[in-house]
Amino acid sequence: MSGKINIEVVYALPDEQILFKQQLVEGAMVGEAIRLCGILEKYPEIDPASSKLGIFGKLAKIDTVLRDRDRIEIYRPLIADPKEVRRKRAEEGKAMKKGSGDIAAVEA
Repeated sequence: MSGKINIEVVYALPDEQILFKQQLVEGAMVGEAIRLCGILEKYPEIDPASSKLGIFGKLAKIDTVLRDRDRIEIYRPLIADPKEVRRKRAEEGKAMKKGSGDIAAVEA
């Protein structure tokens, strides 16, 4: 075994997606990968200690040990609460149905 693993660190903004590829020693953790890949220099607003992190869509902690070919995802806070958005959309749909008025029958 080479003692090295290949990983990716990804971060997505509304208008840009960033992917950093890097090789680390076996036993490296999520926090190390984020610190070493250079993303913090480009995006200083990222705080690995308080950001939600994941590996292939599953939440992970900063001290999670990485495996070869893992993809670390750095999640941004949500702009809107999805439950609130759905509730609002449902209310708007009900209001449209109530106010749609009568449909006149067409005579042939």
